[in-house]
Amino acid sequence: AQLLGAELYNKLIEYLEKHLENIKLEAGQFVDEGLIKYYIRSWNRYTTGARYLNHIFEYLNRHWVKRERDEGRRTVYDVNTLCLVKWRSVFFDSIQSNLMTAVLKLIEKQRNGESIENTDIKNVVGSFVNLGLDEHDSRKVSLSVYKTYFEGPFITSTEAYYKDESKRFVAENSVVDYMKKAEVRLQEEAGRVQLYLHQSTEKILMRTCETVLIYDHADLLRDEFQNLLETNRQEDLKRMFSLLSRIQNGLEPLRGKFETHVRKQGLAAIEKLANEAGENLDPKAYADALLEVYRQYAHLVQYAFNDDTDFVKSLDNACREFINRNKVCSQSSSKSPELLAKYSDALLKKSGKSAEDSDLDAKLNDIMTIFKYIDDKDVFQKFYTRMLSRRLVHGTSTSDDAESSMISKLKEACGHEYTSKLQRMFQDMNVSQDLQIQFREAMAKNLDPSELTIDFTILVLGTNFWPLTPINTTFNLPDELVKTFERFQSFYQSKHSGRKLTWLWQLSKGELKANYPKSSNKVGYTFQVSTFQMAILLPYNNGDTYSYEQLQQITALNKEYLVGSLSILVKARVLLLEGSGEVGDPGTKYTLNMDFKNKKIRVNLNVPLRSEQKQETETTHKTIEEDRKMLMQSAIVRIMKARKVLKHVVLVQETIAQIKSRFTPKVPEIKKCIDFLIEKEYLERIDGDRYSYLA
Repeated sequence: AQLLGAELYNKLIEYLEKHLENIKLEAGQFVDEGLIKYYIRSWNRYTTGARYLNHIFEYLNRHWVKRERDEGRRTVYDVNTLCLVKWRSVFFDSIQSNLMTAVLKLIEKQRNGESIENTDIKNVVGSFVNLGLDEHDSRKVSLSVYKTYFEGPFITSTEAYYKDESKRFVAENSVVDYMKKAEVRLQEEAGRVQLYLHQSTEKILMRTCETVLIYDHADLLRDEFQNLLETNRQEDLKRMFSLLSRIQNGLEPLRGKFETHVRKQGLAAIEKLANEAGENLDPKAYADALLEVYRQYAHLVQYAFNDDTDFVKSLDNACREFINRNKVCSQSSSKSPELLAKYSDALLKKSGKSAEDSDLDAKLNDIMTIFKYIDDKDVFQKFYTRMLSRRLVHGTSTSDDAESSMISKLKEACGHEYTSKLQRMFQDMNVSQDLQIQFREAMAKNLDPSELTIDFTILVLGTNFWPLTPINTTFNLPDELVKTFERFQSFYQSKHSGRKLTWLWQLSKGELKANYPKSSNKVGYTFQVSTFQMAILLPYNNGDTYSYEQLQQITALNKEYLVGSLSILVKARVLLLEGSGEVGDPGTKYTLNMDFKNKKIRVNLNVPLRSEQKQETETTHKTIEEDRKMLMQSAIVRIMKARKVLKHVVLVQETIAQIKSRFTPKVPEIKKCIDFLIEKEYLERIDGDRYSYLA
């Protein structure tokens, strides 16, 4: 059996070699596509015959071939594998060069737009793959033949083809057209893998194409980026991003250009607005200008740059720059948060143009979009708190839900500590409502109804949580209000004996029924007035004319507040200024206008004075500066208490890190705080640039 098996195996080899020599001889007649067709036809017929032979010689495979291979003779194969080995050594090795040339010509035809039979190339590729045999295990397929004889020449020809084409195309066409061409070519090559190449080729093929089509022309593409940005060519920017993202560090130079461009656009938009508006800059217009620039480029990042994290970071950096350091902020870096707080106040305050709930929430989200880029968040907090207190005191909030929604958004952005005072203000309002009910019940129980002639509402607010302070003026409460005032004082002291009430007359207001003039509806006017204006008008129940000095004696107001209140009454023609002097001049007299006319029955005379608003803004800024000093000092003490000894540079860095979420402190300011703490003996300077904590 041993001798017969070897003889049979050798005879089969002789037969296969002779058969393949005939095929090789016949193949010499064909070139190009004809050679491909002949090769495929011969391959299909030969491999079919090989399968039949393998079945016929099954016994030989199971016994003799197996024993030979078990004994280490790796040159002995099962019959099917033997057929492939002989195909490769006798026929394939001699024809592969011409065959590959024909295949590459066919692929080039397809790249040039001609139609070809994809199945022909697929069959050739399949034969290359099947000819890769594993010497140790004939059942395993190796890609060695495919990689050596097909993939290598194919990649080389692809590189040469696209180098030549891209060079010619760039010379004759625009960069935008080239990007479109490159995009199409990359799609075609990716599709070619699916049509007839082995999947393992995809990676090296795409890398080669990306190198030739993108990397070699990357500088040309990047040079066009600025032009596309300025003309807002989003589709082309998307295409450029898609191409350059394929190569290493392809996008890096673009991110810097993008950030610079967005910053310039933002600064230019605000400069234009500032030049047009001058000093009377509308907070809404300011916020809208910031949002317009942000939205434009946020959409670009989302659509064209696929929300790439580095482009998002570049957008954030640019927005932070033009929001905090634009022309409006040139005098003070706190201008942006101040204007944003004023815009919030306008949205959350009742008006004839109050937005729908859905629109209002969207606008509050817009405010939070700007807010996240604000450096001085403590400035926004101070102005927002002061304006919220005004809305709550005067009852001008759009709704409690809208106020709560805004506070929730701020809490989510900055944490509980940032909004704790705001939430406490709402608690005080609820407590005041309960207190009001208790007071009315007590008065109804203890007094005759004829004594309760004044509709009285009170707000008792915690000094530590409300940014409200008494003003620097004396004031005589009108006699008509004194009894009510004293009753509430007694009532409150009976409930809270250890507390002191400080009355904020400048925030108090009331309504006066004017019976002397009649409106067109024959109904008397109702004047909505401040308590100061009330103190000026009530004496006119007893006389028609009063001099400036008399009013000053009656009200005890200082000149600033008396003149301010009188000016509004004179301007509204409730009072008439006698003579030619100015309001507040010594000796001027003020007569009640018995012929007062107004289109409205309810006339609002309680208008804030410009001087009050300016003073309030200045006070807020002073408070901010003081709070910042306290914040820096407490941060320094906390750090030193934990670290005991620190170098100056490290202490400054850690202080900035701790409080940068509220504002970014300047190094000289931190140094002043350190010097103050040394003076107060919290710290001690050692070795020149080091500090120690004094327990």
